[in-house]
Amino acid sequence: MFELRKLPYDSSAFGDFLSEKTFAYHHGKHHQTYVNNLNNLIKDTEFQSKDLVSIIKSSKAAIFNNAAQVYNHDFYFDCIQPKNSSFEELSQDLKQALLSKFSSLENFKDEFIKGATGVFGSGWFWLVLNKDKELDFITSSNANTPITDDNIPLLVVDVWEHAYYIDHQNARAEYLEKFFAHINWGFVSKAYEWAIKEGMNSVSFYANELHPLK
Repeated sequence: MFELRKLPYDSSAFGDFLSEKTFAYHHGKHHQTYVNNLNNLIKDTEFQSKDLVSIIKSSKAAIFNNAAQVYNHDFYFDCIQPKNSSFEELSQDLKQALLSKFSSLENFKDEFIKGATGVFGSGWFWLVLNKDKELDFITSSNANTPITDDNIPLLVVDVWEHAYYIDHQNARAEYLEKFFAHINWGFVSKAYEWAIKEGMNSVSFYANELHPLK
């Protein structure tokens, strides 16, 4: 059965970006509920012995929704860090890929924030390595996730209101600016490195490290 992943940082260390109260709800309640629901739904079914990515790619309806939300939240929580970040933390390979795709790093930032601001309703905004091994932006609504179409996540921001409403109310753009200032570029760079090396296998490696089969 699945367990709630532990956060790789102190949830009180994000200053005015995200409060400890937000983490208590977002991770401690929302994320935990998806894990609990998934465990209850797959008990005594064909999915009980499957890994998380296999469940996502082969299920529908409630099982898919909860499995995908476990993965999406896992990835989101790894994409942020307490300290302020900078483009200097990018690997050279990812930096060159971003420059090739977006002309400049500032243009990439502008396009990312613009795209995430424009997500209608509840959802996610992703930077992925697509099936043509090119960088791409993808919007997914509700629990949908790029991995169902074999797009490999590199970076994601959660734009469900529960991700930011306690701290920023309806000011999504303000939240996104602060999100961008706390991106864990080390994690994103590693995700890109492994995506290039291993393709979709890198998605399973990541999920299985957090949720090893028992």
